[in-house]
Amino acid sequence: METKEYLKNYYEGYDENGRLTTKHGMVEYITTMKYIEKYLKPGMRVMEIGAATGRYSHALARRGYQVDAVELVEHNIEIFRQNTMEGELVTITQGNAMDLSAFESDTYDITLLLGPMYHLFTAEEKRKALSEAIRVTKKGGIIFAAYCMGDACVLAYGFVRGEIYNVIEKCMLDTETFDTFSNPWDIFELYRKEEIDQLRAGFHVTQLHFIATDGYTNHMRETVDQMDERMYELYIKYHLATCERQDMVGYSHHTLDIFRKD
Repeated sequence: METKEYLKNYYEGYDENGRLTTKHGMVEYITTMKYIEKYLKPGMRVMEIGAATGRYSHALARRGYQVDAVELVEHNIEIFRQNTMEGELVTITQGNAMDLSAFESDTYDITLLLGPMYHLFTAEEKRKALSEAIRVTKKGGIIFAAYCMGDACVLAYGFVRGEIYNVIEKCMLDTETFDTFSNPWDIFELYRKEEIDQLRAGFHVTQLHFIATDGYTNHMRETVDQMDERMYELYIKYHLATCERQDMVGYSHHTLDIFRKD
């Protein structure tokens, strides 16, 4: 089975559209949008690669930005189109993050790569996706690349949920270093920060931020979901104050690497 088929089967049975609407899910969304807004200026063009159901694309298009979105999975594209409001400056194209040949180089001010790096498993695939995202971005433009982190999953899925021996049995974990290993049928590739740094180092870019997009949130999701609005507001304030602390990023389930094309 090809990677696309694994993703198709996964997303047809998963509420991707609702993932970022719970209180714990909103932490990732709020954080990502805060950093996108930091670099947005009127008239900018945005590309979102791996747009899923369009949570970010629609939010930006409704603010008046021209957004071109690319998504691999047909099911997600259908929901993306259903969620498109009249007057939105947004397009959606079915395509692969590793081949954006339908789009010209040096075109976009902001390029979002918020999903594809979750689902690429070889060094060649990862470099190709990053290369394409950088290619379509203007010189001086900003790229946002999201990753899933291995140690957060080892803790939450392995130890908290008691699946650690099952993970070891499937040869998905080195029991000396606790580095993780994934295959396309596992759906998600998991990273450590040094691997992300190594990937970025192969390109002419300058890193601006490395962010723990949800921080410790997913380890305490029930607690976060039960917070009243006053405490939730305080929690968001705490999270945003600490999300760039490099001593804490490895505990986050999701991270965001933000860099400028030189």
